[in-house]
Amino acid sequence: MAEQYNFGVIGLGGRGHGNLMEFLKADGVRVAAVCDQYADRVKAAADSVEKEYGYRPTEYTDYKALLARDDIGAVLVFTTWITHSRIALDCMLAGKHVAVEVGGSASVEECWQLVRTSESTGKFCMLLENCCYDRYEMALFNMKQLGLFGEVVHCQGAYQHDLRDEILHGRENRHGRLFNFMNRNGELYPTHQFGPICKLLGINRGNRIVSLVSMASPARGLNAYARKQHPDGYDLEDYKFTEGDVVTTMLKCAHGETILLTHECTLPRPYSRGYRIDGTKGAYTEDDNQIYFDGVSPHEQWEPVLPYIEKYEHPLWKEYFVKGVHGGHGGMDFLVLSAFAEAAMNNVAPPIDVYDTAVWMCVTALSEQSIAMGSHPVPVPDFTNGLWIDREPYRRGRYCLEEVCTEFYDVN
Repeated sequence: MAEQYNFGVIGLGGRGHGNLMEFLKADGVRVAAVCDQYADRVKAAADSVEKEYGYRPTEYTDYKALLARDDIGAVLVFTTWITHSRIALDCMLAGKHVAVEVGGSASVEECWQLVRTSESTGKFCMLLENCCYDRYEMALFNMKQLGLFGEVVHCQGAYQHDLRDEILHGRENRHGRLFNFMNRNGELYPTHQFGPICKLLGINRGNRIVSLVSMASPARGLNAYARKQHPDGYDLEDYKFTEGDVVTTMLKCAHGETILLTHECTLPRPYSRGYRIDGTKGAYTEDDNQIYFDGVSPHEQWEPVLPYIEKYEHPLWKEYFVKGVHGGHGGMDFLVLSAFAEAAMNNVAPPIDVYDTAVWMCVTALSEQSIAMGSHPVPVPDFTNGLWIDREPYRRGRYCLEEVCTEFYDVN
């Protein structure tokens, strides 16, 4: 068991509370303080920790009071999309490493502030993009590293998730998505598949995103849902929501690769991250989980992907299966939280750094700009200021997302 290290947690809604309890399962983790603007959420979280672990973290409704503590070395932020960054900035300025839950940025300047503050303070800011640690994404990354796909020239990803009830009733359940859909029009939640794609394509390390263009469909889904769910009337049934039901964003890389992202949360459909990989030797599509390798698969016939996932299983997941998979989203929540804990406790670079965080989050603000200008292409900043061409070596380890570091696992 690792020596215990004190963390703080800010934001204790459903996602924050769940992640808090999962995070505490990681070796060496002790959550010394919890904070939310709603006192009932703070109490519920402290109650859960006390019941499960036998001690009660200090309770706060003012996060700056939590940050004033010298005995807390790192903080996790699970607040609303538009507050993630400002709290992360305060964490780093207070001398603490910080992890933030996923969500897009409100502006490009917000992303630059994260980068500059991390550089000036020496504290890292890690986006908790759990999908980078999904079993399939990690096995597909392993296949790409082994050359099975050849040169990858195009990828697709999506966040297609029927969240009509959660969004429409945001006031009742104190959830922040509603106000974004009322006021913004863009790729609001880009990172779930974009993160793994960026790691696959070497973004910020030998490659970068140079431009994007976005367009949005009309917004009709929430109005139709409101009328269906509230036949006696609801005050938002005729509201002119700003966020299009389907937002598509095409991105261009420095070496010519293309990426297509889709955001769709207000229409009835099954969940999908729409992952697709197209390379010179093979292809993968999440639709029906199919894969094809030139000269290996039957001619022009898809194959089930699972046998390939099992054959090329990432050693982190091989080990995880032996020790016991647990937690949310098929177990990947625990892995990304563990990756943050390991980096913070050892004061070393995280596998998702502030440059990754900035690039992945900025898609939201830039897509809004593109749509507002009639789907005009817009440039994507280089947050590394040219260092993507020749950066310092990444940190190899168990949670590395740049290569498969087999020597760090109990099983290979």
